[in-house]
Amino acid sequence: MSATAAFAYLDSRTERTGAEVSADEFRLIADKIEADPSLLSIPLGNIERWLARGHSAVKRLEQWRVMLLDAMASRPGLSHLLTLLRDQSAEAVFFKEFAPFPGLLSKDELERFKWTSAH
Repeated sequence: MSATAAFAYLDSRTERTGAEVSADEFRLIADKIEADPSLLSIPLGNIERWLARGHSAVKRLEQWRVMLLDAMASRPGLSHLLTLLRDQSAEAVFFKEFAPFPGLLSKDELERFKWTSAH
């Protein structure tokens, strides 16, 4: 298949990949935090609970905690967090695998991000 045909196929498909759905979910999280930075208390609370229960990704959760506290403390810190949440680089996607954001999106908002694999 030529590159032109491959791109035409990708543009024509109606099913979205899991990566696309996840990116949209993180963009919504970023939008909500940008509109109401007080929501940062939710992931900070999650980190506290998870660490208290012995979560195995201590280093990653501590990195998130530092970033979230920076976001609460300064405009540049908030900007850095929002950029990460909207970024789709391999590094950002890997870091977001340990994201502490459960509870930030409502049940109705999460419904928009359900998908099934074609496999």
